[in-house]
Amino acid sequence: MYAAVLIVRLAQGTPSDASSLLYVFPVALVAMTFGVRAGTAAGALAVALTVVWAVAQDVEISPLGWASRALPLLLLGALVGHATERIRRAEQERRDLHTAALLHRDAIEVNDTLVQGMAAAKWALESGRTDQGLRTLDETLVQAQEMVSSLIREARLGHRTESPRVVEPPPV
Repeated sequence: MYAAVLIVRLAQGTPSDASSLLYVFPVALVAMTFGVRAGTAAGALAVALTVVWAVAQDVEISPLGWASRALPLLLLGALVGHATERIRRAEQERRDLHTAALLHRDAIEVNDTLVQGMAAAKWALESGRTDQGLRTLDETLVQAQEMVSSLIREARLGHRTESPRVVEPPPV
């Protein structure tokens, strides 16, 4: 794109036309793709190509003319690049918060189901109600296996999402 704009400028550009404004497209694309440093460098390249045009065509441009050509390109590259980086950081933060919320939900479910089930089984066993304690422990193990299987399926890991084999406890 830079070369196309430079060729147009060299072929038929005059100081009064605004074909140098076409440099905004490659500058903005580079800034959006690679961030603030690359965007600023892209703006500097556009300014350098404008200098090449001015020297090749022996065009005299006033300091205000140079400022009006250079500053917008440099600012465009820097500001679009900066905004793009902020958007990327915000999106990453959103993904991180979403992941943390899912992990928090899973931790609450583990606590509500497994920890409380094991605690109930322990209390039943300690109070001498062995049958009730073992039933509660068996139910909790089944729930644990179902929860783990569900979490693995939610992780979407393809062939590794098969339900685990239920292991029967050894006879007491």
